[in-house]
Amino acid sequence: MPTPTDDRRDLLTVIAHMRAAPGKRDELRAALEALVEPTSREKGYVNYDLHQGIEDPDRFFFYENWESDADLDAHLDAPHLRDFAARIPELLDDSGLSVNRVRRIA
Repeated sequence: MPTPTDDRRDLLTVIAHMRAAPGKRDELRAALEALVEPTSREKGYVNYDLHQGIEDPDRFFFYENWESDADLDAHLDAPHLRDFAARIPELLDDSGLSVNRVRRIA
């Protein structure tokens, strides 16, 4: 199955991961799922795929592709992302949120 970057190596890919605070898995999952629909309407959105760990179901990952750095920056400043960011201390474990901007090279 093709991925967005098969034909578009210029896309900005983001891999974000986080782990739920003890006892907060379901609450974190619901909060993350609520980000998907409004994000899909943003300028520069290509995909915004939420994944949950198999070995560690408290770990969540987003695999995202954006048209540009500016589009990603606008996404990170969107109201639904700001609201989520305010909840990070209660929902995530001490490792916090890791956001990695990458480009496909092969």
